[in-house]
Amino acid sequence: MTKHSSFERQRRAAETVRVQEIERAWQGSIPGPIAAEFAAAVKAAKERGPQERPADMAPGTAPRPPRPGHEPKPKKEDATARRRY
Repeated sequence: MTKHSSFERQRRAAETVRVQEIERAWQGSIPGPIAAEFAAAVKAAKERGPQERPADMAPGTAPRPPRPGHEPKPKKEDATARRRY
């Protein structure tokens, strides 16, 4: 856990209060039915929770080939190793 100075904690708390004031002022400036619709949409989104992360690649998709000039290096053969025949 990160430790913050008391000044940093106070600054963040003041920032949070200010953001809440701005949100209340904005919600007060829009008409009632639109504000209610927006609040319902926000509530539904919070209840839904975070979305699952999509798969990196669709199943059965071939991986992309490397870009020209960025091919993987061939494996080195150990020159000091003795070979048995």
